[in-house]
Amino acid sequence: MITVLSGGVGAARLLRALRRHDPVVALTAVVNVGDDLTLHGLNICPDLDTIMYTLAGANDDERGWGLAGESWRVMERLGELGGEDWFSLGDLDLATHLYRTQRLAQGATKTEVTAELAAHFGLDVTLLPVSDDVIATEFETEQGEMSFQEYFVRRHHDVRVNAVRVRGADEARLSDAARRSLVEAERIVIAPSNPLISIDPILRVPGVREILAERHDDVVAISPLVGGVALKGPADRLMRELGGRADALGVAEHYRGLVGQMIIDVVDAPLADAIAATGCRVRVTTTVMADSAHARALAEAVRA
Repeated sequence: MITVLSGGVGAARLLRALRRHDPVVALTAVVNVGDDLTLHGLNICPDLDTIMYTLAGANDDERGWGLAGESWRVMERLGELGGEDWFSLGDLDLATHLYRTQRLAQGATKTEVTAELAAHFGLDVTLLPVSDDVIATEFETEQGEMSFQEYFVRRHHDVRVNAVRVRGADEARLSDAARRSLVEAERIVIAPSNPLISIDPILRVPGVREILAERHDDVVAISPLVGGVALKGPADRLMRELGGRADALGVAEHYRGLVGQMIIDVVDAPLADAIAATGCRVRVTTTVMADSAHARALAEAVRA
């Protein structure tokens, strides 16, 4: 069994590549819930849904999020009425959030609802929120405090960040299913997701870092930075703003003591020795899943 600590788009593509490379391996994603939000009275889980839609082949690859063949009549009417429409929810996507909200109100856990939705979409990968408790990533910026989605979507992550907090993480309980998946996995993989705002909210849940540190030799991390640049999102800029190195070595330093192997892109091969000095093995391959051949190469590196 392979368990993947997962954010959104990068993790979704890695999970898809791993599944295509090996159709029978048991794959589990332990997913960040720090960017979950309640909006219009609905419980929305962007990372869980991005992975679910991608693995189901239902995502909109052009936009990089949401469902293919989506329509936007509800949001358009909401905007006309003067309502909050900065966080766009497609008409089909709304059904997912309505169902989740209904089931949570009935007493189901987020883990249970995620399993129900995954079954509906026909997934053969197990999706697990890291915790059923509320965790919220928040930013202290030069323009005041912001929630994750206010920073990421409403402000297009274009404001300087002074600090990142994950409210509720220290008190959250690692779900039993997520704990089992980490303890029993043959290999734990940290997806090429943003270390600070996709992976850290998972690592801050009590028990997760301890399991990874204990299983150090079985943990593989993939750098989301290639040539010092994030393929998507603000990971490189955030790492600089918060005083770290914005390159594959900075990622290795961030995960020091937790990973036994780092996978870096061929562009970053000159950093291999410095990364190895942080205490992990280094594997160099293509990490940009731009086509099926590159995705397969990365999947093979993870499985090697």
